[in-house]
Amino acid sequence: MVVPVHNEQTDLEPCVRRLHAYLVDEFPYPFRITIADNASDDGTLAVANSLAAELPAVSVLRLAEKGRGRALRAAWGGSDAAVLAYMDVDLSTDLAALPPLVAPLISGHSDLAIGSRLSRGSRVVRGAKREVISRGYNLLLKGTLAARFSDAQCGFKAIRADVAARLLPLVRDTGWFFDTELLVLAERAGLRIHEVPVDWIDDPDSRVDIVSTAVADLRGIWRLGRGLAAGTLPLAELRAGFGRGPLPAPSAGVPVGLPRQLVRFAAVGVASTLAYAVLFALLRGGLGAQAANLVALLVTAVANTAANRRLTFGVTGRRHAGRHHVQGLLAFGLGLALTSGSLAVLHAVTGTPPRLVELGVLTAANLAATVSRFVLLRVAMVHGNQRPDRVAPPDREARAGRADREARADREARADREARADRADGGSQGAHSVGKAVR
Repeated sequence: MVVPVHNEQTDLEPCVRRLHAYLVDEFPYPFRITIADNASDDGTLAVANSLAAELPAVSVLRLAEKGRGRALRAAWGGSDAAVLAYMDVDLSTDLAALPPLVAPLISGHSDLAIGSRLSRGSRVVRGAKREVISRGYNLLLKGTLAARFSDAQCGFKAIRADVAARLLPLVRDTGWFFDTELLVLAERAGLRIHEVPVDWIDDPDSRVDIVSTAVADLRGIWRLGRGLAAGTLPLAELRAGFGRGPLPAPSAGVPVGLPRQLVRFAAVGVASTLAYAVLFALLRGGLGAQAANLVALLVTAVANTAANRRLTFGVTGRRHAGRHHVQGLLAFGLGLALTSGSLAVLHAVTGTPPRLVELGVLTAANLAATVSRFVLLRVAMVHGNQRPDRVAPPDREARAGRADREARADREARADREARADRADGGSQGAHSVGKAVR
C-alpha cells in the first residue's frame, strides 16, 4: 500500500496510524505500507521517518520531484509484492472497501481494481462544485476516449504486479492524469477492471489546484487520444501477453455490442445535429437555404463519420479509413436528399417560411436520416471488417495440432490399406492350399 504525500506533515501521522491499525486487526493478508514523499519541503519527511522507525512494515521512499504518478511508478516498480495499491493520505475512502478491492486481484479474476464514487452502492459526501467537476470529467472521458469505467480519479486503486510490470512503461504522465492513462490503456488492452463502490467523504483541506489539474488532464486526453487513433501504442502485445483476446465470433444473427453502439451513435448524432443547426443558421443569410444546407451537412457528415468510426464502432488507425469515409458520404447523400427535399416541399407549400420553422423541418429530416446512416455505417465498419481477409491466421499451436491430426489420419489410412492387403493375400494363400489338397 503506497501513500503518496507532498507537504502533509499534519495529516500523515493519523492517516498511517489508522491505516496500519486496520491492516493489523482486519486485513487477512500480509502487507507493507510505503510512504512516498514527493519532494516535500515541510516536516513531512521527518514524520514519515518517525513512523517507519516505530511501526513494523512501514517504510519511506523519498523522491526529489513532485507528481503522484511519479511516486506510484517508483514505489510500485521497486516492490516485490504480488498486489500493488495506493490510497490518498486524507483517508476519504472508508478502509472497509480495501478487502473487496484486492480480493479479485489475489484470486486472479481481475487485473486492476478501482474504488468508485459514481457507481451504484457508493455513498459520497462532498460539495456541489467537486461533484459537478468529477462527473463532468468522467463524462468527458466517455465521450472522447470511450472509457467504460465509472470513476477515473478516486484515490483508491490496486493492480496485480505482473500487470503493472507490463503496463507502467506505457504510461507517460507523472501527475494526476496518471490514473486515467493507466486505466484507459488497461481497458484498451482488454484487461479486466474491477470496480468497488466506496463510502467517501470529501476532505475540505484538499491541496489539488483544480484549474492547473484540469488543463493538464485536457492535454493528457488529447495526447492519449492521438496515440490511440494513430495506433502507435503496443496494446495488442499487452493483450496477447495476458490472454485477454477477443471473444469468439458470435452466432449468426446476433449483433455485436448493438445496445452500446446505439447509445454512442445517438450521442454523436445529437452533437452532429446541433452542430448542423448552428452552421446552417450562420451560413443561411450569406449563402441561401440550399447552399447553407449543403455546406453544413457536408461538414458535419465528415465529422460524424470520423466520430462514429472511433467512438461508436471502435475502429482505429488508418486502415480502411478512406473506404469508411466514402461510405459515410453515401450516407451524406441520403441525408442531403432528405433535407433538400424537405426544404423544397416546405418552400413550395408556404412560400417563405419563418427561419425557425425552416430550421425545425431540416432538423427533423436530418434526424430521420440518422437511422439510415447508422445502418449503413454499421454494415461498413462492423460487418465489412469481418471479411475473410481480416481473419487472423492460425497460431503456431493450431497449425501444429492440425498437422498432427493430418499425419495421424494418413497413418490410419495406410494401416487400413495394409490390413486389407494382408487379408486379401491371406485369402489367396488359403484358396491355393485347398486346391492343392483336392488335387
